[in-house]
Amino acid sequence: MTNLDKYKGVFPAFYACYDDEGNISPERVEALAKHYLEVGVKGLYVGGSSGECIYQTVEERKLVLEHVMKAVGGEMVIIAHIAAPSTEASVSLAKHASELGVDALAAIPPIYYGLPETAIEKYWTDIVKSTDKDFIIYNVPSTTGYSLSPKLYKKMLELPQVIGVKNSSAVVQDVYLLRQAETKDAVMFYGVDEQYISGRILGADGGIGSTYGVMPRLFMRIEEAFKNNEIVLAQELQMAINEVIFKILGCEGSLYDVMKEVVKINEGIAVGSVRPPLLRTTENDRNTIEEIAQLIKKHEQTFCG
Repeated sequence: MTNLDKYKGVFPAFYACYDDEGNISPERVEALAKHYLEVGVKGLYVGGSSGECIYQTVEERKLVLEHVMKAVGGEMVIIAHIAAPSTEASVSLAKHASELGVDALAAIPPIYYGLPETAIEKYWTDIVKSTDKDFIIYNVPSTTGYSLSPKLYKKMLELPQVIGVKNSSAVVQDVYLLRQAETKDAVMFYGVDEQYISGRILGADGGIGSTYGVMPRLFMRIEEAFKNNEIVLAQELQMAINEVIFKILGCEGSLYDVMKEVVKINEGIAVGSVRPPLLRTTENDRNTIEEIAQLIKKHEQTFCG
């Protein structure tokens, strides 16, 4: 039986790391992974939306995971998102991740085609049965068009490897509804960064998020405040975090490129830009990016000492 405690905490969604020509940079992957190890987050979620998985080949995604594991494997909890457009590609990624020794796999439902729930169930089941690794369902209706039903979640939990869900539904009550469907001990990640504390209050065990990567210390601090029952402090931290997030979302460029630029400024780690059709930041974004970097530092000084 898996000890679920290792999955409870703050897990930044790992950013795609490219060289100056736009190719996967093993060196930059390792540098970013080691940075998060030094910061002290619980683990990393590799190969998801923040990793630009939709715009990378299967081989590129394998290369990224190989170098994350080379840098921090065995020292952090690593969850590999292995969903791809086809079952065949997803299973290939799952087996590769398993061979590398990741702690768990995760997958969104199939995208593009409007598939019935029976097809989604089979897709996840085929992936789960391809390895013996822990498996986490990724529910993100805003990008997949499918919202995980409590009925299917309950059925998927019958498979021994399925240990929980990353719920990124903006309707925070879904955390409660999915919790009510559980028939065994399971882990619940919340994935809406602007509502981290709301998700925790309704039963999430922690979170996985894109903006964690640009301000991990603030998310670690809000988690600490929640555990210490310092709800007023947690509320203040959430508002500070949201101030940063809303500035990020106000830029012309993709939020991923904005966050990578901030990591470069605040941490001195260059991880490249983003792949089209994701938009790169513009000159109009430059002042805002500097403001975001300074705002994060200000909030860290206020709340983290």
